[in-house]
Amino acid sequence: MTSKFWYLTGLSLKKKIKTKWFFIANILLAILIIGLINVDSIIQFFGGDFDQKTEIVLLNETNYSNIDQTFENYIQEYKQLLTTEYEASIEVYSGNQQNLEKELVDTDKIGIVFSNNEDNYLEAKVISDQKIDTMVYQLLVQVLSATKTEVAMSLTDIDLEELEKINTPVTIDRIILDDASQNEDENMSLIMGTVFPTVILPFFMLVLFLIQMIGTEINEEKSTRSMEIIISNVSPKVHFFSKVLASNVFVITQGILLILYAGIGLFLRNLLATGTNITGSITTEFSEIWQTLVETGFVDQLVYVIPITLILMILSFIAYSLVAGILASMTVNMEDFQQIQTPIIMISLVGYYLAIMAGMFEGSIFIRILSYIPFLSCLLSPALLVIGQINIFDSLISIAVLIVFLYFTIKYGLRIYKVGILNYSTDKMWHRLFKAARNKDV
Repeated sequence: MTSKFWYLTGLSLKKKIKTKWFFIANILLAILIIGLINVDSIIQFFGGDFDQKTEIVLLNETNYSNIDQTFENYIQEYKQLLTTEYEASIEVYSGNQQNLEKELVDTDKIGIVFSNNEDNYLEAKVISDQKIDTMVYQLLVQVLSATKTEVAMSLTDIDLEELEKINTPVTIDRIILDDASQNEDENMSLIMGTVFPTVILPFFMLVLFLIQMIGTEINEEKSTRSMEIIISNVSPKVHFFSKVLASNVFVITQGILLILYAGIGLFLRNLLATGTNITGSITTEFSEIWQTLVETGFVDQLVYVIPITLILMILSFIAYSLVAGILASMTVNMEDFQQIQTPIIMISLVGYYLAIMAGMFEGSIFIRILSYIPFLSCLLSPALLVIGQINIFDSLISIAVLIVFLYFTIKYGLRIYKVGILNYSTDKMWHRLFKAARNKDV
């Protein structure tokens, strides 16, 4: 019986891996992931240039002769506010506004016309042929405001340094006496900004893929009547566990491949980094992220966060595949399974959104209880653990509850599977399901 189990497991696994769909899908995933990580290099390769200088043409219609130099000085001062490397070339125009507008047509240049304003000292017109990047436009607004302030200072007796002190926002030194609370806030930002998108989202997608995959395979065998031949040679128990094992091995393999694609993408990004990329060298990025993790104490938490998260994920994969296989055995076509799998998907979706909003439930007993519930714990418990909403003991409770859930799912689920796997009736499916679960003789 053991040999038959491994044979069915291997056959099911080969059926999933040795297909054109698997290779094509993974090629597309690899291209997508690697491409997204290196999107700036790709854009540059096809003609995009993140380091291209912004050409600014200044037309001075005021009485202030050094306004171009003032403007350029503030450009250099404020450009660090942008997240990308930014350079601008300043050109002084000697014509009029009408001729300037003609020269800007079909170009990437930005024209700025300074004019006198009796009520407001200075006014400016920003002219361009196409829409200006939002970040660049905001920079220009700040530079123009600073230029106007300096012009106003030259016409009044107000001391520029004193005015700058007055306009400077109050300096606030945030002191949190409870170090745990401070780390909690910092960890919350960290998980929502980096950990959640890179870990929880792919896991959520793999769960949905697992549910769909195991249901499709069982339905295919039932609809083609090949199930009768299989069950005549092996027990439903062996068949059921072979499907569960093969599906989980496949999904875990797919998850490892996704990590591999991301690693290749990061390696290529580091290899191609020249200091001119939109976000700079990947080495610098990782150094900054790692330093933040160390400062917030997150690295120390990884000793127990990673094992707990992996255990919850693996146990949850098994739980989702068990329930999906049991429900699929009671259906006779894919349309029925699509309906019966909806509650499972909705539960996982609730867990996904609760994990997103985990930081909003500080001190909530309700959210702590939800972290114990199977199907939700795999998504919610790690997020709450990292941001300090729950402790290790709570996570261990989640694992224990999940193991108990697996025990009862296997115990009663096998009864349902044995009844449903060769049953092609569509009448009162839920009634048959609960009746089979209560039948100890099956």
